[in-house]
Amino acid sequence: MWKGRDHRTLVLCALVALLSSAAMVERGALGLKYPASWPEPSYIGAAPTPAGVELGRRLFYDPVLSRDSIVSCSSCHLSYTAFAHVDHALSHGIRDSIGTRNAPALMNLAWNKAFMWDGAVNHLDVQALSPINHPAEMGEETTHVVEKLQRIPAYRARFKEVFGDSVITGQRLLKALAQFQLTLISCGSKYDRVKEGSETFTEQEAKGYALFRSNCNACHREPLFTTGEFANNGLPLDSALKDIGRMGVTKAPEDSLRFKIPTLRNIEFSFPYMHDGRSKDLRAVLEHYDHGIVTSRTLAPELAEGILLTPNERTDLIAFLLTLSDREFCFNPDHAFPRQ
Repeated sequence: MWKGRDHRTLVLCALVALLSSAAMVERGALGLKYPASWPEPSYIGAAPTPAGVELGRRLFYDPVLSRDSIVSCSSCHLSYTAFAHVDHALSHGIRDSIGTRNAPALMNLAWNKAFMWDGAVNHLDVQALSPINHPAEMGEETTHVVEKLQRIPAYRARFKEVFGDSVITGQRLLKALAQFQLTLISCGSKYDRVKEGSETFTEQEAKGYALFRSNCNACHREPLFTTGEFANNGLPLDSALKDIGRMGVTKAPEDSLRFKIPTLRNIEFSFPYMHDGRSKDLRAVLEHYDHGIVTSRTLAPELAEGILLTPNERTDLIAFLLTLSDREFCFNPDHAFPRQ
């Protein structure tokens, strides 16, 4: 029956599995599932419901939200690449227009206090206003989107199921999109299993983790692998884009060239990197931190001396970063295009 395995070993394995399965349960007023070791979400708003999430999911994948009914939210945020866009450095919109920034990966948004690379939006419930109304993205007007949705019986029925009546408004549209995005929680990587105690790092991954802790954790803080703050990471100003980052929102000189610190979760899938997609792979990113940093008065103090690693150390660090890949998240059918 035991096939040669020690009884105590099997009991221990069963206990570890039980603890691991209990590590992620519904928590807090929002009823979201995430590990017990994680902080409370920052999101303030109504808890998502199954019907609300499904409505938001259908809206997320529906190109009717764009002016030409060709571009959807998912056009720039692909589920199987951690809701990022890997085809090109800068986002593309209606009529083949090209944006000015790389489309960021979408995950663990309930813990975000600011959105967009420059933090121009401060609440998930209104974030979608920006891409819907941006002329180089979806190129629409919210009022026109509402008019189009109101003419679709299936949407009127779904809005009634979620909100109590079939009246479609801009506010309800945005709230539905937010409900779906609240459920985009990535916490099933090898790193997470190591933290639960159900798996262990390889020797190389452990070395990489130590390097991460000493060189990267200040900005890409565990367990979300971002502080959610803004920083100047020493990238030279692009002569064509001339993107000054958060300063464009706050007008404060101390925010010059500061961009939102992205999460490193699923970094394997979310290339190219940086706010303008200038780095095609992780080695290019590490080369920047080694010898490409441009010093300025707003440079993050943690980068004043750069991050100097040997070639072997870079390989070890990348090996650790790959443990942040959550394939169950990326290929979750509940996040994918609704087939029915």
